[in-house]
Amino acid sequence: MPPAKLPRKAQQESQRRVLSERKTSHLDLCEHEQVEYRGKTTLFEEVELIHNSLPELALADIDVGVDFLGKRLRAPLLITGMTGGTDDSFAVNRDLAIVAERCGIGFGLGSQRVMQRDPSTQWTFAVRQFAPSVLLFANIGLTQASDTDTEATRELVESTGADVLCVHLNPAQELIQPEGDRSFRNGYATLARLSGELDVPVVAKETGCGLSPQVVQGLRAAGIGHADISGAGGTSWVRVETLRGHGVSRRLGETFSNWGIPTAASLAMLRGCSIDLIASGGIRNGLEMAKAFALGARLCGVALPIFRAYRESGIDGALAYVDELVSGLKTAMLLTGSRSLGELSKQPLVLGPQLRTWMTAGAVRPTTE
Repeated sequence: MPPAKLPRKAQQESQRRVLSERKTSHLDLCEHEQVEYRGKTTLFEEVELIHNSLPELALADIDVGVDFLGKRLRAPLLITGMTGGTDDSFAVNRDLAIVAERCGIGFGLGSQRVMQRDPSTQWTFAVRQFAPSVLLFANIGLTQASDTDTEATRELVESTGADVLCVHLNPAQELIQPEGDRSFRNGYATLARLSGELDVPVVAKETGCGLSPQVVQGLRAAGIGHADISGAGGTSWVRVETLRGHGVSRRLGETFSNWGIPTAASLAMLRGCSIDLIASGGIRNGLEMAKAFALGARLCGVALPIFRAYRESGIDGALAYVDELVSGLKTAMLLTGSRSLGELSKQPLVLGPQLRTWMTAGAVRPTTE
């Protein structure tokens, strides 16, 4: 005989427990284990900026400020969404939001799926009081967004005081996760509905596997004007789920451990597209940020190294890491004679053979406007 179904309340409690345990596991693995790609890089090593020996600039002349989604950021950086739903994740969200506020950069909340299932966890995402002026990104998975009406999604955004809704796309992660989603239908229709009905901008965000030109074409047709490419080469959520898995799921994860489009390749394929791009996925220093802007990014996103700096040395450690990123970016800008990010985006580049192969493979380009 099949096992008896649990009462609805017991089912909900079981789902909450699974989500909470998963959030805790994700943080522990990201802090202590090798969760980055092992056989694939971002390919930023195949991007070279051309040195300018006479830049006719002082370091004080360099302006890294940027207007993005209605707010002025002092540096073109976003701490991308990581966590939420537990006591520990609240501390992470609160403290890193404080870092973002002090640095004048953006901050992203982790997936609010747990908050949908258990509204009592809302407080773990409540960072606005600690970061009153920060550009704040709410976060929901595309599958959950598809199953949620627009009004409920609006309430999810408003409950955190967020300025933007980030809808994350993570089919690779879900397929490796034993308890993950298995259907990814109606994605474009869901994004079109949200972009047309919500009062805040909607950003489509990958989670470590990159965006292709074909997907960006579809995003643009759905009314999406901003996307986070989150390319391969940094944190691999396939790898994270592999470490959590057993048996078949673990073997499947090992098979797909290097799946995805490298971050620099995704940017190169999308260069000149009509969507504003956030570059994340393995960006670890200011020079890589500079290369991302030269390839067309409007903003850079970083998560794992800031989280690890915070775990090691608290808020001061995270602040120091952000300062190092910005210092490296300014150095690269001066050495290319770029006074502003706009000038940096027009600098000539030398691209390596693997990048050119990716660009050839992405022959179907998004249309420009």
